[in-house]
Amino acid sequence: MDEAPALPQTRLKGGVGQSIRHDSGAKHVSGEARYLDDDPELPGTLQVYLAMSPKAHARIRAMDLAPVRAGEGVVCVLSAEDVPGINDYSPVFGDDPIFADGIVQFVGQPLFAVAAPSLKQARAAAKLAVVDYEDLPAAVTMDEGVAFADAAGEDLLTPHEMRLGDAASALAGAPHIVEGRVETGGQDHFYLEGQIAYAWPQEDGDVVVRSSTQHPSEVQHNVAKAIGRADHAVTIEVRRMGGGFGGKESQPALFASVAALVALKTGRPAKCRLDRDDDMEMTGKRHECRTDYRVGHDGEGRLVGAEFHQFIRCGYSKDLSGAIADRAMFHADNAYDLKAAHIHSRRLKTHTVSNTAFRGFGGPQGMVAIERAMDRIGFDLGLDPLDVRKRNFYAAMGAGEPGLTPYHQKVEDSVIAEMVEELEASSDYRARREAVRAFNARSPILKKGLALTPVKFGISFTTSHLNQAGALVHVYKDGSVHLNHGGTEMGQGLFTKVAQVVAEEFQIDVERVKITATTTAKVPNTSATAASSGSDLNGMAAQAAARTIKERLIAFAAERYRVAPDAIEFLPNRVRIGAVEKRFSDLVGEAYLGRVSLSSTGFYATPGISYDRETASGKPFYYYAYGAACAEVVIDTLTGENRLLRADILHDVGQSLNPALDLGQIEGGFIQGMGWLTTEELVWDKAGRLRTHAPSTYKIPTANDRPDDLRVKLWDKGRNPAATIFRSKAVGEPPFMLALSVFSALTDAVIAAGEGRRFPALDAPATPERILSAVRAVRAA
Repeated sequence: MDEAPALPQTRLKGGVGQSIRHDSGAKHVSGEARYLDDDPELPGTLQVYLAMSPKAHARIRAMDLAPVRAGEGVVCVLSAEDVPGINDYSPVFGDDPIFADGIVQFVGQPLFAVAAPSLKQARAAAKLAVVDYEDLPAAVTMDEGVAFADAAGEDLLTPHEMRLGDAASALAGAPHIVEGRVETGGQDHFYLEGQIAYAWPQEDGDVVVRSSTQHPSEVQHNVAKAIGRADHAVTIEVRRMGGGFGGKESQPALFASVAALVALKTGRPAKCRLDRDDDMEMTGKRHECRTDYRVGHDGEGRLVGAEFHQFIRCGYSKDLSGAIADRAMFHADNAYDLKAAHIHSRRLKTHTVSNTAFRGFGGPQGMVAIERAMDRIGFDLGLDPLDVRKRNFYAAMGAGEPGLTPYHQKVEDSVIAEMVEELEASSDYRARREAVRAFNARSPILKKGLALTPVKFGISFTTSHLNQAGALVHVYKDGSVHLNHGGTEMGQGLFTKVAQVVAEEFQIDVERVKITATTTAKVPNTSATAASSGSDLNGMAAQAAARTIKERLIAFAAERYRVAPDAIEFLPNRVRIGAVEKRFSDLVGEAYLGRVSLSSTGFYATPGISYDRETASGKPFYYYAYGAACAEVVIDTLTGENRLLRADILHDVGQSLNPALDLGQIEGGFIQGMGWLTTEELVWDKAGRLRTHAPSTYKIPTANDRPDDLRVKLWDKGRNPAATIFRSKAVGEPPFMLALSVFSALTDAVIAAGEGRRFPALDAPATPERILSAVRAVRAA
């Protein structure tokens, strides 16, 4: 049993604002952290293999599974006709079948499941299936998706528009126009732990599923739908994930549903675990995006209006594409006051895997075009692009009338101008700009580039009802605390931060707070741990639960010791009651004997947000997170190879709940964003098969891609004007877009390679091949 510290103690260990280590950090390093596949399997566990379609688009004329059922060791084979409930695992639209039913729409789509004592047996048996296909026309590329939609007379989802003022008139009267097209590729989540679910049957047809998921409640609802039972028949548990990044928001419902179906069909535990190749072929990616932009400005680079036409490649089904494409529109302005804007978005169907949530949720794709326009304006006017950016920031908080976004939300908390000024000075930007010019003048082969770019990212789910969270806190009679909430831990440190909140509320050392697995049996109807809102929502819910218990303790102590409630003060691991001090654990023990409830739920709903999608207006975001990054790169003009030499980052996390964890999130987000923009290339062949489906062909950043000189700093003046948990700000997604500085720096280097004669057409990922092609194009001008 934990021992309470001796009195007195002057400082809380692990309270809010302290840089304590991740609760599982030592376990991660030592290998002791248990992930789902590390848990011992129950006797009789079946291994499940999902047979996948080899066709991008085809009608299934016939499928003979009798040979599969006769395969060695096979216990169960399930296809669409064997689903007792609804054959669908989609998050919203009902168009994601668990098993293909009559038609296949991408290479890798699950056809049927085979369960056997070993995965080798299940995989071997699956190959015995006899399937007769009738090939149908398939759209694989973005261009084919546009042509497919035009021929069909409709997109996968209805096009959407946002309008601010009269953009057409503003552009018509603009002294200068820049226009062009920029494309960004998709991105695989490449979580270290692949998709996995483990189910075991209970009495009365109930089932428990351990799932590697960011959204336990959605998995619960989809499993219940598949097995034809009420939600209360399904319990979902998750202690930790080996990474998620959005790829474990909607997608895990497929594997959990399959595992549950097998478990209930056979009465035996069932595990559905994908290997890396199957995972990459079967699961969704970041949405590929093409944006045609047209931006008007005066002779000094100040914006007068902008027009963006976004094309989003969704894949075969809708998944979360509507909300993701909307967020790309929400962030088309980034940190800039566009004055007048028209944003048009098309959501296209292709016969490839359905794309899904990914860190930034469309925001990164939306920001690329305006940053390209800023670089282009600077080039055309002979100005430093940083000066163009600075002239167009939203008005600083408290300095005049707030700017209005294209969705009509006032930007009342902008601190980006002040942050950029600070980073410009601390990164020595102006001197380095001159040094880069000097280097390029004397270096015929290697060329350097430098860029400083901002980030403004809206925090909240743009689907307003998702902005809610619940928590459950127990205080045991020895003063130890059991904490549960609806958030999930995927390595980002959420559990540690929320434990710090509870420790701070009770004024006890964080080691006295037990972190427990997320389970739908304790906190129901939760939202996904996504939209960078995990700490905001779950921290507030846990604080509410802790405060309820604390108020009961105060009322009890006031009555027992006959003092006024305001004479009771919680101090580190003790409570002052008038002139008397007691250990926290002693007061809790007395309250227990006094029959005081020491358990409480907590609930939080983000206030003051709303959005009318019909009019594309409202206040979808509770606040904005801001950051800025300065990147210096070098390219080899003979090969296109490139390297990030130095990065300076200044990021606003408000008043940090845990600076160490926040710094880690900023660095990780930046490097992952750099991978999206430079090395991570998804390639499908003409038949619709993903050819980059393993580490041998798909290149995520490694430790060697981290710049030798990386300077990351939390903004000292950060304080959230919104009433968030201890005035902190979200940190999960915003740093991802700091990597836009790398993309702009590469553009700057290519311009130098052409001696400033031509602005390059460079798309992302800016692979060596693309950079080399851009260099050749600017030199041929």
